[in-house]
Amino acid sequence: MPTLAPPHPRPATKRRRRGVVASVVLLTIAALLAGNTVMVNMQDAGATGNPILPVDGGNIAVAQDGPRDAPALVLIHGLGSSMRSWDPVVPMLATSYRVIRIDLLGHGRSAKPGGDRYAMDQQAHRVGQALDQLGVKHAIVVGHSTGGYVATALTEQRRDLVTAIALIDTGPSLEAFVSSGPVGNLVFAPVAGQLLWRIRTDGIVRRGMSSAFAPGFKNIPQALVDDTRGMTYHALTATSHASDDYLNQRPLPDRLTGLGKPLLVIFGEQDQRFPSSSADQYRAVAGARVEFVPGAGHSPMIEDPPRTAALLLTFARSVPGAQ
Repeated sequence: MPTLAPPHPRPATKRRRRGVVASVVLLTIAALLAGNTVMVNMQDAGATGNPILPVDGGNIAVAQDGPRDAPALVLIHGLGSSMRSWDPVVPMLATSYRVIRIDLLGHGRSAKPGGDRYAMDQQAHRVGQALDQLGVKHAIVVGHSTGGYVATALTEQRRDLVTAIALIDTGPSLEAFVSSGPVGNLVFAPVAGQLLWRIRTDGIVRRGMSSAFAPGFKNIPQALVDDTRGMTYHALTATSHASDDYLNQRPLPDRLTGLGKPLLVIFGEQDQRFPSSSADQYRAVAGARVEFVPGAGHSPMIEDPPRTAALLLTFARSVPGAQ
């Protein structure tokens, strides 16, 4: 007797099976993405290197150059960067000043804890604590980009400590912000950002950092790429949100107007994140000096160190007691 062939599945049954398989695959992918999101958000890291100073919220790294008895010049880096962003200008500044660089919490060699520790006033408080431990009584404070918000917050807290402020490509208001570039914008997108951060390579980081320089700039220091890759996703995004919150409360020129401190504003003429024209908003601050660096983007201390250092030195020498 011939063997009967098994009946073929009906089309509706095939569709149901394919639907079940697709649902399982989608649920698996969703679970993996959700797990990655949680894992990336929960990452933290301790401080490394030496010297390290204990401050509220975690240990932070510092570096000093120049004569210890010279006037203090404090350099505060921007978002996703580190004290090494100042390397090109330090030799020129340290001939006349005690140059102090600090890795903000979450950056460089400083601790990178989880939790709500990245508000601008918290970061400023830690900088003040570090300067107290170093025996600094008065200082000119220089902030690059987000570091300018920390410098301003420090002045709001410690007017006795800060004698003058210099801001380098620090956006005056959120309305002035243009873009962080395609990769930079994607990093802050939910789920996709955590996935991109999980697989980040030097190439991805360099593309994300490209908007921090003039178009076509190729000499992004490898040290800064390494320091950005070494951050946790939480530290990066929490600091970014905290800087936005600080500007949302009050635009920077409004804050600076009430402080009554000498102010220098430096902007790269080809800044891709905040247009150089936005620097004019700082002219509302009485006595503010606004200077532009031709050919430079958002990071003139890296793109044109001699010009940036010269502007800082001229300003510092004009501050009473800082010669």
